[in-house]
Amino acid sequence: MKRYIGTNVMGLRCPIITAEDNIVDIAVDTILKASEAGNFKIDDRDVVGLTESIVAKSMNNFATIDDITNDVKNKFNCDEVALIHPIMSRNRFAICLKGIARAFKKVYVLLSYPHDEVGNHLCDPDELDNFDINPYGEIVEEKEFKKCFPDTRHIFTKVDYIEYYKELIEEAGAEAVMLFGNNERNVLKYTKNILVCSIHTRIRTKEKLKNAGAEKIFCLSEILNAPVNGSGYNEKYGLLGSNKSTENKIKLFPRDCDNVVYAIQERIKEKTGKKIEVLVYGDGAFKDPIGKIWELADPVVSPAFTDGLKGTPNEIKLKYIADNSFAGLKGEKLEEAIKEKIHNKGNNLVGSMESQGTTPRQLTDLIGSLCDLTSGSGDKGTPIVYIKGYFDNFSEE
Repeated sequence: MKRYIGTNVMGLRCPIITAEDNIVDIAVDTILKASEAGNFKIDDRDVVGLTESIVAKSMNNFATIDDITNDVKNKFNCDEVALIHPIMSRNRFAICLKGIARAFKKVYVLLSYPHDEVGNHLCDPDELDNFDINPYGEIVEEKEFKKCFPDTRHIFTKVDYIEYYKELIEEAGAEAVMLFGNNERNVLKYTKNILVCSIHTRIRTKEKLKNAGAEKIFCLSEILNAPVNGSGYNEKYGLLGSNKSTENKIKLFPRDCDNVVYAIQERIKEKTGKKIEVLVYGDGAFKDPIGKIWELADPVVSPAFTDGLKGTPNEIKLKYIADNSFAGLKGEKLEEAIKEKIHNKGNNLVGSMESQGTTPRQLTDLIGSLCDLTSGSGDKGTPIVYIKGYFDNFSEE
């Protein structure tokens, strides 16, 4: 029988996860019940994704504002600091900022413009041409910046992050100084104490500032990279990947996830005899073409995955093959020729003309993005995603 369905992606509903829940038991039970209720078989190389949120919650990986303040105080032990290029986010950074600000008397915040690292805009890039301002030149102070760009509200949320971050710092008892610029080394004119708040550029930024004369310097990944008074922590990413839980508490990025993905894989093998692949996923790595926002505010798309998800796709471009190698064929003859071509393709097509236009990205980034788009971050209630046929191709029935 001819096969008409290829890759099939399903969001699975599961119980609301709380601290100390057994995430492995819940995930396995959800998969088995969904298979029965949804009338789909569990097969080898099916993929299961679990959103990082339910994994972190199950391991009770939370921290309070006080935990953040205590760790920052212990690491810096000084009165002032400059925060370098934080993203503009109530969910991702605002609660962290509350805890950080309480550790100092004066806080400089250097915001990048026209947008932050993940694409949230402070101003219209086209308007820069109307003013004698170079984002990579000297730092612009708040009064001058606001004179050029009086309306700095976020295009979607309508939050003015300049005012919002200032209020949070002042409510914490510190003086707030808002600065604007993309050359982070210029902030050393204000203070030599630095907290690098960028996500994907943090390592290079820290190195540049150290070489330029920074004295005390840490990244967000080094704050809460160990427990403070029994708090949650993440030894690799610290505060990166954290989310607002309450007004005084954050959920940290999950740790020790390898144990979770391999335990789920093994349990499903015991129950069904099939070897599935499992990953924990966070933000997808896609960019919104309208809002210009790059979704990846987590340090990685997937902090843990089983071995079968390592590597990149190895595919040929069907359109190219059909239009070139088999341009004179149609119908069943064309299908059979293409299937034979796929069946006999090489194990490594990197650089091959036949693979041009395919997707040379990590499987976990592709699959994690697919999972994130499927589960969403709102009220769908499907934090487990089941994918069938992802590794199939046109030659397989």
